[in-house]
Amino acid sequence: MTQQRTLGVAATSEKGTELEGRAAPELGELRWRAARNVAALYAAVALGSVIGGTLRAIASLAIDAYAEPGFPWSTLFVNATGSFAIGFYATLAGPDGRLFVGARQRQFNMAGICGGFTTFSVFSLETFSLFQAGELPTAALNVVVSVVSWLSAVWFGHVLAAGLNHLKGS
Repeated sequence: MTQQRTLGVAATSEKGTELEGRAAPELGELRWRAARNVAALYAAVALGSVIGGTLRAIASLAIDAYAEPGFPWSTLFVNATGSFAIGFYATLAGPDGRLFVGARQRQFNMAGICGGFTTFSVFSLETFSLFQAGELPTAALNVVVSVVSWLSAVWFGHVLAAGLNHLKGS
């Protein structure tokens, strides 16, 4: 007589076959599934980062072609729009949101696309370069305008998505 582990019900049989319930996976299989899920999450974030980084490069090239030199307009733009996007998506796909998405999709969009699109490190470098060049007023303006616009964009994205969450229908 053998006994098998089952999901919720212990099963015993003469031939080692399961009596009721589904046989629980072995420890090695559970570890393999967990590793596969982690790898899939990393792959989703990496793919999202490629998409976000590519969109960031395109936006920077387009904005830099038309913007006045001397101020990091493209960084301000991508960080403000990225802040809006992450605030909007986090609210829309949050626990009380209209979209029911899994962790992998949230990470693909928020850590991947938005993380690859926004550029805090570039903002820091540009601001530091302005300080080094003696452009203290421009550097300070960059910090103030950037932080205020990013926080405002996250707030606006949240408010807009929260309004959508309360709409009737699907």
